[in-house]
Amino acid sequence: MKIAFDAKRFFHNTSGLGNYSRDLVRILSKYYPENEYLLLNKNRSERGSDILENPNVHFVETSKGSMSRQLKMGKDAQKQNADIFHGLSGELPLKWSQKPIKKIVTIHDLIFVRYPQYYSFFDRKIHFWKFKKAANSADKIIAISEQTKKDIIQFLKIPESKIEVIYQGCHYAFKEQQSNELIEITKDKFNLPERFVLNVGTIEDRKNLLNIVKAISGTNIPLVVVGKKTKYFSKIEYFIKKNKLEKQVYFLEGVSMDELAIIYKLADIFIYPSFFEGFGIPVIEALFSKTVTVTSNTSCLPEAGGPDSVYIDPNNYFDIQSKIKFLWDNESERKRRADKAFEFVQKFNDEQIVNQLMNLYQKIIS
Repeated sequence: MKIAFDAKRFFHNTSGLGNYSRDLVRILSKYYPENEYLLLNKNRSERGSDILENPNVHFVETSKGSMSRQLKMGKDAQKQNADIFHGLSGELPLKWSQKPIKKIVTIHDLIFVRYPQYYSFFDRKIHFWKFKKAANSADKIIAISEQTKKDIIQFLKIPESKIEVIYQGCHYAFKEQQSNELIEITKDKFNLPERFVLNVGTIEDRKNLLNIVKAISGTNIPLVVVGKKTKYFSKIEYFIKKNKLEKQVYFLEGVSMDELAIIYKLADIFIYPSFFEGFGIPVIEALFSKTVTVTSNTSCLPEAGGPDSVYIDPNNYFDIQSKIKFLWDNESERKRRADKAFEFVQKFNDEQIVNQLMNLYQKIIS
């Protein structure tokens, strides 16, 4: 079987969609080496170069020009005699030749419909049009959570029979044990406190960092934050200065994947009070790291967190504070929940995910 991927995110996104794309191709090439995997894009970067070292993974340079991803990439895949074209980020090409090819699209979330205030009018219209078009032309749609599946049915008016839920996994770094030497180097490099609560994710309104900072205000609990800053960061900065929390909140930048995996393992508690997610990969990363997780009781987050994470109302920072304090002061409860959650998170292991994916590919081919 020859499977072609829209590899724009694979090569050029550092976080969410990029990690999903790279992980998906990595596990397919490892567990199903008999197939050929084609990464289609106008250009490539060093990102994902380790995956391209696999003999069954190939970069295919596509036609250049404006709109070539929409108008030419599909035909380029057909010229390569691909059996399946898989759009990894909610989009499919608009133009195809007569040559037979099956089409799959992964839709991660429809946040732009649920929370329009986070997007410009133009972006909302474009996103909706692209997603609706891709969903209609695909032979099958992959939703990354039950929440996303419900949203596709509700907002895009797609029949349930066309949608398969296949969860995401996470980077293998979170499932490995890093060396003691690297752990000590990481602690020193980032000047980490002895104990801390961790938050990971883009520093934007929807991720709700301000309510975490409000929750630790008036306590002596250190907070470590790893994430790209947006203009929302100025609100956080203002609150920190006003409440003299400069020595309590640590912002880390330039963190490698191995260093991030270590920081997760060193944290006492992982906190993720996002208002809405399509899936919430950081929750999975924390559970694989055996770090107890506090997250929102909304959207797909209970799907990712399982029965032994602790759930909060993301709008209520007093609720966030009380749950953090409870776990902070109770080591045996932290350990009990982390161990149980580690059992739960095995359902997001590579082998389980890749088998579901390959079953879907084989089903649409046959």
